[in-house]
Amino acid sequence: MRFKFMLPLLMVSVSALAAQRPVSLEVAGGAVYGTELTPDGVSGKVPVVLLHADAGPTDRDGNSTTQFGANDALRLLAEALAKKGIASIRYDKRGVGASALPVWKDENLRLDDYIGDATAWLKKLRSDARFSRLVMAGHGEGALIASEACAQGGADACVLIAGTGRSVEELLREQMKEQLPPPMQAESDRILDELKAGNTTNNVPPPLMSVYNPDVQPYLISALQHDPRKAIAALRMPVLILQGSTDMQVKADDAKALAEAAPKARLVTIDGMNHILKLVPDDEAQQMNSYATPTLPVAPQLIDALSSFVKAP
Repeated sequence: MRFKFMLPLLMVSVSALAAQRPVSLEVAGGAVYGTELTPDGVSGKVPVVLLHADAGPTDRDGNSTTQFGANDALRLLAEALAKKGIASIRYDKRGVGASALPVWKDENLRLDDYIGDATAWLKKLRSDARFSRLVMAGHGEGALIASEACAQGGADACVLIAGTGRSVEELLREQMKEQLPPPMQAESDRILDELKAGNTTNNVPPPLMSVYNPDVQPYLISALQHDPRKAIAALRMPVLILQGSTDMQVKADDAKALAEAAPKARLVTIDGMNHILKLVPDDEAQQMNSYATPTLPVAPQLIDALSSFVKAP
């Protein structure tokens, strides 16, 4: 895999303390595109954080095409880190944003490829003389990707933000048990058993098509082979687990499960922080509104906890 900066290299000021430029990484089948943000006015090497977005069509800035509006959570986080003297790379994963190449349709995507791409970024950042400490921070599904890529890519430390402490299989079986009548739940279990065995199936009842569409089954097969607890337990580096108390998508029990799997990891709960890293009360209407409010800042406590961890000796 070959790493290159996209031309021309334009320095664009985003604040008095940061500058950004586009970057790209060539991977098998194409390239993924991102943004490098570096602090201005800082001499010598600086620490760098590789940021990875959540599941689905979520771009480098933390925005999803399936949501109404933008929240810009990862962009705001990167800018906040720059003000703390920390560089960052955030990128559109395969099939998303600028990295939505024709070759990467739903049926071509795999969790293992996301892990491989993140690993490649880490290895190239490791060889970049501008950077000192190398940290990866993954959000949501990106937390699982980070925990595996950090081990493979030689990161100095790993950060899991709002990461689930359960496997995809556990999550799906739990959700289907809560939402489906027994006969359809049995159908879901049958499909999951097939996928876990590595087999796709065209026998999907219409009510389950949104979850088990044949196009996404190869991705699910890949994802079913990974367990976030095993991944974090295998890390031999400092680990920070960050969890919001008003997160309506990932619960405190998930963060607790991750911490129990890795007793040396540090768990920090951010009071009042929701899934997209904003300070929002535990109110459904306000929560939904925050997903489309880019002007709402990222939780200051998150920035403080993350930056202190990144700069730790």
